[in-house]
Amino acid sequence: MQMDSILSGIVSKKHFFSVPLNYQQPEGEKITVFAREIVSTENQQKDLPFLVYFQGGPGFGAVRPIESSGWIKRALQEYRVILLDQRGTGLSSLINHATLEHLSVDEQVDYVSQFRADNIIRDAEFIRLKLTNNTQWSILGQSFGGFCVLHYLSAAPDSIKEAFITGGIPSLTRRADDVYKATYQRVIKKNNDFYHRFKDAEQLTAELAEFIDNNQVTLATGEQLTVEMLQLLGVNIGMEQGPEAVYYLLEQALIETGSGKQINPLFLHQFSQFLDYNTNPIFALMHESIYCQQFHQQGANWSAHRVREQFQQFNYQRGQRLLFTGEMIYPWMFEQFNQLKPLKALANAIAEKADWSNLYDVDVLMQNTVPVSAAIYSEDMYVDMNYSLETVQLVDNLKYWLTSEYEHNGIRIDGERVLDKLISLNRQKSLR
Repeated sequence: MQMDSILSGIVSKKHFFSVPLNYQQPEGEKITVFAREIVSTENQQKDLPFLVYFQGGPGFGAVRPIESSGWIKRALQEYRVILLDQRGTGLSSLINHATLEHLSVDEQVDYVSQFRADNIIRDAEFIRLKLTNNTQWSILGQSFGGFCVLHYLSAAPDSIKEAFITGGIPSLTRRADDVYKATYQRVIKKNNDFYHRFKDAEQLTAELAEFIDNNQVTLATGEQLTVEMLQLLGVNIGMEQGPEAVYYLLEQALIETGSGKQINPLFLHQFSQFLDYNTNPIFALMHESIYCQQFHQQGANWSAHRVREQFQQFNYQRGQRLLFTGEMIYPWMFEQFNQLKPLKALANAIAEKADWSNLYDVDVLMQNTVPVSAAIYSEDMYVDMNYSLETVQLVDNLKYWLTSEYEHNGIRIDGERVLDKLISLNRQKSLR
């Protein structure tokens, strides 16, 4: 193996692939997809099978390894790992306002529509054929990566030896509105847990929200901070160690000065690091589309924004507890975040788009023969446990581990144990 980098216990090699933007037009425009191949130093000369990792998102590049630890440590015991930068992210051809500005809005919609799970899996198949002698490989998906895994099992099951899913079993049939109705209820529970754990958090958020309401507060990234933006911090409270991080940020938001209360410059600098909307625009543009399928015959149409009207407690009012929101995208974000503003027309067009392709073939999944194991987190704020269990009943040969030990990002916190558990589950003899 030709080494590009030597890390602690790992050697890595970079791969760049030129793939069709639209696989229905294979001779048309090409984009670049990047994948990092890693192997343990002691195994670098061995002919090991591949495990490809599908990152959560959509719209985030794959993890950048630092050392052999966590789930990577467990995986490298028996695999060469492929860390795939899904199209539009990382070192793959990026999507942002600068790379799209030469296109009309209609052209932008056509372009960005090619960046869903179906083409991510087509990219994976392209790479598999390039890196292997058309042999099967194993796949691992976290969060949205689990959505990709289920599409892979629908579209090309013969390419897969075994599959692992953590925190990412989607509903195969439900609409975006169903998903967000359930999500808002879980987010309310996470808010209650947050305020129960941190006794002065309610006062801290009330004082901060009132200050933001009465003053023009400019973030280090140049945006004016609004109460709605402040509520977006809730995307972190469903993660392991996320509530603590949010609390400690709020704790030092306001400082006393000779001229009265002011915003702490440290808060202004750190706040934007808690949110990814400026740096990862695919997430804001495409998140609701991951719940859209052809048979729905409708677009998401700003589902989270519309469903929020059924949960008025999220609408901030002075004197009432401020509720943080979660993994929801709102149209006003494209008016407030600097890197999203140029994408406002595109975002509205994507929200209205109704002709999405189907992502899952239920008939194929009901006859699945690929060993699949999944970690389902009962307290997951982002993926509804009940909808996941509905899907489990539709996918044959799937074993699951239902646990309350971890939040959504359990594989990041205790990845070695989580992946080891899933590998063991897959290799047990089926009782069916």
